[in-house]
Amino acid sequence: MISTPSPWTGRTLVLTGILLSAFNLRTAVTSLTPLLDTLADTFGFGATMIGVFGMVPTAAFALFGVLTPRITRRIGLENTALLSMLLAAAGLLGRGFSADTWQLLASSAVALAGMGIGNVVLPPLVKRYFPLRIGTVSTAYITMLQMGTMLPALVAVPLAQVAGWQVALGAWSLLAVVAAFGWVAVLIQQHRRGSVVAALHDQSVLRHDEALELTPTEPLQHLIVWRSPLAWGMVFMFGMTSLITYSMFTWLPVLMVDAGANQAFGGLMVAVFSSCSLLSALCVPFAAVRMRNPYPLVVLCVVAYAIAFPGLVLAPMSMPLLWVILLGIGPATFPLALTMINLRTRTHTGATALSGFAQGIGYTLSCVGPVLFGVLHDVSQGWGLPFAFLSVCVVLMAIGGWQVCKPLMLEDDVRVVGG
Repeated sequence: MISTPSPWTGRTLVLTGILLSAFNLRTAVTSLTPLLDTLADTFGFGATMIGVFGMVPTAAFALFGVLTPRITRRIGLENTALLSMLLAAAGLLGRGFSADTWQLLASSAVALAGMGIGNVVLPPLVKRYFPLRIGTVSTAYITMLQMGTMLPALVAVPLAQVAGWQVALGAWSLLAVVAAFGWVAVLIQQHRRGSVVAALHDQSVLRHDEALELTPTEPLQHLIVWRSPLAWGMVFMFGMTSLITYSMFTWLPVLMVDAGANQAFGGLMVAVFSSCSLLSALCVPFAAVRMRNPYPLVVLCVVAYAIAFPGLVLAPMSMPLLWVILLGIGPATFPLALTMINLRTRTHTGATALSGFAQGIGYTLSCVGPVLFGVLHDVSQGWGLPFAFLSVCVVLMAIGGWQVCKPLMLEDDVRVVGG
């Protein structure tokens, strides 16, 4: 008699792959930035190259946001998830063996390519295997993503001091390898007749085919998605959130030092700003799945920015902790956007298309944030004009959020727009 594993066993295997992958989606970014001064001294590069390293993540995320839907159509979601972790592992390991600036940059690009693919492929995997648990699984994987953002930043310098920068950069490849083995296990089960993972995969294909009967016969490719107001709303919600966040990662310490604080205090404020994202990851997806229209969550973020920005400009050292906590509440639209990718699509194909479109164009927009913020600061010799620019971005985010939060599915939106 052949025993059949329980459905939960199959979902546990896939969930493990999703969570391990999520942890690896930012390690290449935050394990590097604390060591840039050390690496600049080692390899002899200056401020311009530091700026290049700062722009590579969003550029890679943008490029592979566009390319990943095409990859998934060719090799499938699960194979794409495996590819993302293999690229991440190879790039992270290569950084540890870099002999010059260009090798460091090239290996970083490879790692970030894998992470950019992972950014896009995880939401549709949640859609495929956990259609009735989107809030719970989204909370879990976004929390892991935030932990994978915070932990490397905390341990990079101490680890480099103990074992050298090579180990501090390359050691994170081990976690990507572990995540890759997780997807190998999923793929083995998927191709084993009678396995739970195979059954779940087949059920998702059946749900996908049934849903397509309600949509146009033309495939949901990115050439169709770009005609959807919902998709453009997601672009501006996602892109403006990322633009503001990366601008603050870059310039918040400078602002604090300019206001009279020391560098350690500036770093502490960045840590506080980052830690707020963990709370958002725990709360926002749960709230979003229980609301027909979660736009009040967007309004909350707008209000937080509306208080934090003037506080940082006019009196940064009067109540800095309050301003930074409010500033950290604002990017709660990031986990909201990731959750809404699944809540506003009927199929994993739609989720893949929307995820790739929103992240590809959104990260492209966010690339200009830190640079333009700095240019405006230099031109005005103050902080008012840069934060006025971010305020415009908040307005665009709010308009995009209005489109995203309306109870309309992407597939229906494409039908309405496409005729």
